[in-house]
Amino acid sequence: MAKLTFLGHAAFRVEGSRIDALVDPFLSGNEMTPFSPDDFPGTNYIFVTHGHGDHLGDTVEIAGKTGATVIATVEMCSDLAPKGVKCHPLQIGGAFSFPFGRVKMTPAWHGSGIQCDKGMLYGGVAGGFLIEVDGRKIYHAGDTGLTVEMSLLAEDGVDVALLPIGGNYTMDIEDAVRAVRMIKPKMAVPIHFDTFPVIKASPEEFASKASGLADVRVLKTGDTLEI
Repeated sequence: MAKLTFLGHAAFRVEGSRIDALVDPFLSGNEMTPFSPDDFPGTNYIFVTHGHGDHLGDTVEIAGKTGATVIATVEMCSDLAPKGVKCHPLQIGGAFSFPFGRVKMTPAWHGSGIQCDKGMLYGGVAGGFLIEVDGRKIYHAGDTGLTVEMSLLAEDGVDVALLPIGGNYTMDIEDAVRAVRMIKPKMAVPIHFDTFPVIKASPEEFASKASGLADVRVLKTGDTLEI
């Protein structure tokens, strides 16, 4: 059985029989989480949806301490590898079977610039992930607006969809509900809200509006979901 632990914003821990992974580990500087990079010494994979600081987060530090393999786009990996990070590059629509299960990178309508001392570097395109763990399928949408490609996921039998609801930079509640209708997951979890004033949103409102479309779980930081 796979386990998901919400770490705040869009960050998750994913655990299974052969995986102890983090997704978008924005921990340092995130007032919505009590967790730090030192809390995950057993991490063996890190999924990075795009290069923005609230998603790339502590990837370099954690990967450096644990030796975790970072799964991200080719462009992201080209920035991370020279920093000593072990990477497995993917691209949108590409998939690979890892020891723990198959991973496919999915489209996301969003940027992926990497902030550095010299300004913003090109980070390729943003994406999401469809991750198989112990026979369960987890869809992390990353930062994205509503896309018609989400309807293709209905054929994949998604067990849980992690969907942004904060608006402004991503889907808002209304579009996230439309995404649930398109994806048809067994469960849906709202993410990427309230961290900053501009993305303030009500997960309870999302749960109410998506009622009947999926089993909606509103997670507090630190909550664990077994799927």
